[in-house]
Amino acid sequence: MDRHPDVVWSPGSLSRDERWEALGVRGATIWLTGLSGSGKSTLATATEEHLIAHRRPAYRLDGDNVRCGLNNDLGFDRAGRDENVRRVAEVAKLFAESGVVAVVALISPYAEARLRARLLHESAGITFIEVYVATPVAVCATRDPKGLYARAQTGALASLTGVDDPYEVPTSPELVLTGDSPLEESVAQILDCLGLRS
Repeated sequence: MDRHPDVVWSPGSLSRDERWEALGVRGATIWLTGLSGSGKSTLATATEEHLIAHRRPAYRLDGDNVRCGLNNDLGFDRAGRDENVRRVAEVAKLFAESGVVAVVALISPYAEARLRARLLHESAGITFIEVYVATPVAVCATRDPKGLYARAQTGALASLTGVDDPYEVPTSPELVLTGDSPLEESVAQILDCLGLRS
């Protein structure tokens, strides 16, 4: 999306490197993608908790949470899903710029939108870790924490990702996890990708 010509970026007097050095931290974004019920939110919550417990500023941006406020005007068609990813990527980048580790848990079903999120960070010199939570749809459907798969099965819900709407599997994520892996082990692998030891 192009910036309006009347909008001009207002630079601060503090550089990102100066901020990070003063705070003793470096920002980054961890982007967890996968089907509904795959375990993204559980992993994001545990990762955020671990980082905070070890005095590393972190904030979890969960897909449902951002749709309760920031993105509550968006639908679930492709345009709405892509805009959801775009907005969350921009927020995550701002958090990371400030020195926070943004932990994003978002289905983000389309490869092109995920690539744009990555490039937004990489062009700014910010670490972007894509984590694919590769839980099969059959397993997600047995968990069905929100009852979405049950509703899709009865026809009460259309366009459920992985059922009647596509999910484009990441081809080169930094990490692939499954939702049935031990939680502590999965968090440790995410931290390893960030260059942090658990």
